[in-house]
Amino acid sequence: MGEVKKVIFIALGFPNPEKRRFLYSNLMLEFSKMGHDVFVIAADDEGKQSKIYHESGLKILRVPSLKLFGTGNLIKGFSNLLLPYLYKRALRRHKIPLDFDVIIMPTPPITLIDVAFWLKKKSKGKLYLILRDIFPQNAVDLKMMKPNGFIHSFFRKKEIKLYKACDSIGCMSPANVEYVKKHNPYLDPSKLHLLPNWADPQEIVEVDVEATRQKYGLQNKFIAIFGGNMGLPQKLENIIELAKNCQEIKNLVFFLVGKGTEQKRIAKMVSDLNLNNVIMKDLLPKKEYNDIVLLSDIGLISLSEDFTIPNYPSKVLSYYQFKKPVLASVDLNTDFGRMQEEIGCGLWSEAGDTASLKKNLLKLYNDKKLRDRLGQNGYDYMVNNLTPAHAFDIVYEHI
Repeated sequence: MGEVKKVIFIALGFPNPEKRRFLYSNLMLEFSKMGHDVFVIAADDEGKQSKIYHESGLKILRVPSLKLFGTGNLIKGFSNLLLPYLYKRALRRHKIPLDFDVIIMPTPPITLIDVAFWLKKKSKGKLYLILRDIFPQNAVDLKMMKPNGFIHSFFRKKEIKLYKACDSIGCMSPANVEYVKKHNPYLDPSKLHLLPNWADPQEIVEVDVEATRQKYGLQNKFIAIFGGNMGLPQKLENIIELAKNCQEIKNLVFFLVGKGTEQKRIAKMVSDLNLNNVIMKDLLPKKEYNDIVLLSDIGLISLSEDFTIPNYPSKVLSYYQFKKPVLASVDLNTDFGRMQEEIGCGLWSEAGDTASLKKNLLKLYNDKKLRDRLGQNGYDYMVNNLTPAHAFDIVYEHI
């Protein structure tokens, strides 16, 4: 192990790792486990005053903010623009020494760029970008922003400035690396490298399967589960269209868990179509969600066909973890489907092609051995390539 690094992680949200682990807490815990001094700064849209907490060995400065989640785009956008000012003020107020060796920032949101620059200038540390959102182009793809308009130009300038300032940029997939290279020819390509999403392949605990099935009305059901954000990027209409075309399979149920800007509209669509093979639930406690994934038969992935950027859905990691085969409806600009083929963990169709998606669903529905093999392949790939330890090694190598 090399020298001890003083690391600051600039987060949007950062749940208490003692209660819930997620992508970035797993990485920061790995840094801490390897002996590095980790400091996290994160927004707290329910807090009244900034405060430093000590959670699972991490120092976390939680900063009160305006509403960031579950609100309209205007308030959410203003809240994100305000964050850099709030973060700087909190760091000054708590007299945090700005002598960090490494500044790690993920996207989204790109608005935290200003505090990242400020910390880099003050501390002379290296800036490492975890690129998980190619913004503003994704907003253009989803028609949330006009191309080359004032707002797009404003954020595109910030994006260019960010890429130039970073010492290293970790991208989700090979297609992400190539996309950034192609659309940012000014950028030194040696900054870019592959940093796949990661998760902790926790031991699967015993579940009272029958009690869980009874609780959610899943007795004798073949379950295809979707868990996560229900927004424009996911375009869950494609899953609902599949459900509409599968009503003759009486024991098949589509179990959709999550919240997002499109949740109410999707729920209305299910109601209007009178689909009794779709169950929708708000966000569930992690343990309850894991219980349902464990007894599910298929994990669902959906991405909008409107994307020109190559997205890579992190929710697939929970399917890998619980050895579930993946059924994906994705656009042709992502390499997610092709990578599923290479790993041998699932089947995919072009988003919008319901006939192909149903054909793949039936393959999985009718062949338990195939489901078991694909699920095991996904789990093995995760254990060998996608743990927090693997992510730490990649990041540390580049800082």
